[in-house]
Parts: sequence; C-alpha cells; structure tokens
Amino acid sequence: MNLHGLRLFHAIVRYGGVTRAAEELNISQPAVSSQVKKFERELGIQLFVSEGRRLVLTDAGIQLTGYAERLFMLEQDVENFVQDFREGKKGLIRLTATYLPSNFLLPGWIARFKQMHEEVEIAVSTTNTRMAFDQLLRYEAEIAVYGGSGITHAGVQWDELFDDEMWFVVHPDHPYAGKEIELHEMVAEPFIMREEGSATRERLVSLCTTNNLAAPRIALQFNGLNETISAVKAGYGANFISSLVVKEDVQQGRLARVFVRGVQLRNTVAVCTRAGEVLSPAAQHLVKLIRQEAALMNR
Repeated sequence: MNLHGLRLFHAIVRYGGVTRAAEELNISQPAVSSQVKKFERELGIQLFVSEGRRLVLTDAGIQLTGYAERLFMLEQDVENFVQDFREGKKGLIRLTATYLPSNFLLPGWIARFKQMHEEVEIAVSTTNTRMAFDQLLRYEAEIAVYGGSGITHAGVQWDELFDDEMWFVVHPDHPYAGKEIELHEMVAEPFIMREEGSATRERLVSLCTTNNLAAPRIALQFNGLNETISAVKAGYGANFISSLVVKEDVQQGRLARVFVRGVQLRNTVAVCTRAGEVLSPAAQHLVKLIRQEAALMNR
C-alpha cells in the first residue's frame, strides 16, 4: 500500500478538492493530481469520477475513505501517545518496595503523583529486600524503594533519601518497657519478626553476631510488617523496627521503647534503580517527587 498516495487521496476528500488539498499540503496542484492518478493505477480501482470541474467519489472511494480515516486517526493516536510518553504524561511504572516504604511512605507519595499525572499507570509490588533487588535486576521493576541498612548491591544505583533510628519495642506492660538494659537481656526475649530475606531481621542477627551473642529467638514470623507490630501490641514478644513505623504507637502508649546500651543503629530509605540506565520520563517524574517529599520529611 502506497501510504503517500493514500494520504493525498484522503486530503482531497478532507479538504473538498485538489486545489485546497495542494494548498494545505504545500504541494503543487499538478503533483497532487498525478500522484493520486498513480495511486489509482497501483490499486487498480477508480476512486474519483469527474462531474464538470468537480471530483466525486466512487463507491470504492467512499469505502476507502472510511478505512483511511480510521488509519490516520490511529496514526494521530500513536503520535499523541509518543508525545505524551516523552513528556511523562503517560506510561507504566513498575515499582517494587520493601515493607517499610510500601506501607508508610509510598501511599501518600503515589497519591500526590497521581493527582498530577493521572494517566500514568503504577504497579507496586511489596516484598522483602532480597526479592526487591531480584525484581529490579530481572527487569520486573523499573524502581525499587528500599528501607533498611543501606547495604550495597552490584548493579544497583542508590539514591539515599533519609534515615531514621532503629528501635526495640515491646508492649507497655512488658517489664523492659521504657527501661535501659543490656543487649544480651534484650535478645533473650522472644522476637516477632518478618520472614528470612528481611533486611531488618538480618540486621538484628548481625548485631548479635558482632557482639558474640546467640542469634535471637524468632518466636513468631510474619510475611508482613503490620502483622509483626500488631502481635507485639497484643502483648507478646519484642520487635526491632524502624522508628518511622512505630513512633506514633509509642507516643500514644500502644507500644513502649526499650533502650539498649551501646546500640544506636539507623535505617536508610533509598530509591534504587539499575546502574547506568536512564529511567522512562514518567519514572523520572516520580523519582523527582519522591525526592521532594523526602526532603520535606528531613526538615
């Protein structure tokens, strides 16, 4: 199919004649006429008949006009999509996140992003640290939002946003609530933690190893952050967690902090991408907003 010929044919129909079509396309009138005749010969179909000085569509021309209109409308849709995609107005962002940012940061950040970029689709996967980086490096996600110890990972570009303290928390009626104790006393308590692969859990184990202590006893394990907190609120065990998650519960008396001598660990929240790659325009806009929101939290 000679698309140039089809475009000239469509222009004649659209603008009501060869003269006006030539003016709109900035092509000479004889060139338009000869190209359309050539197009008719290539198709083996007569598209116009002359009535005096007027060109009138044949039945075949009328039917072809419908196809041409749909084709060029689709072409315009493609051009609009490409333009919107380049400007970050459309697209699909696949984002993976660890439980901390997914539960306590991303809902608000994404809501604000969607208010400004309604037509951008966002698919969020919540998982542990190990799986988040696996998804990023397997191209199952374009962005990973991480909350943890700030570990390095080959092939991953880090953009640290802020950090906060790691706290030991228990039920307010626990004997250690609000007290300062030694690390060996704290880790003798039963812990409620996330599954293996959680950076926080691995960090607690590493803390014990560094201090020549036995690994903590994980008495209950959940594949979710809120579940571990709820269990401690219910009156059993202890948790080691980002203060960002439990600060409000501690302030309102639903949980209590335990102060452990010599332990002052911090938790890093970061946006991670594949090293050396350029994000899609929409993803660039999202990362920019996340940085802005994180900067407000740091004030």
